[in-house]
Amino acid sequence: MKKFVALYLGPQPPREAATPDQKTIAAGMAAWSQWMRDHAQAIVDSGGPLGKTKRIAADGITDTKNRVAAYVVVEAQSHEAAARMFEGHPHFTIFPGDSVEIMECLPIPGQ
Repeated sequence: MKKFVALYLGPQPPREAATPDQKTIAAGMAAWSQWMRDHAQAIVDSGGPLGKTKRIAADGITDTKNRVAAYVVVEAQSHEAAARMFEGHPHFTIFPGDSVEIMECLPIPGQ
């Protein structure tokens, strides 16, 4: 099995004040929990929400923003199979999320 990181992306452009109402939050969390149960055998790291971002480069450390809201790590036979797990995900069908991006976790060269 291959491992894949799934990044939950927020809307473009980011909406700082886009907070769903309590009914939407409850429905979304129930659906998300069900998705997690449905895919429990494939989940390697259940991940979670992500906070503010710091950028570190040769010129120092700065605050920055990106669209990454959360992550999860899953196992699947292929990139396509991993992507199909997220079709109809509550991140973008109930919550105001934009999309989910899937990337294979590749081996470190030389190891």
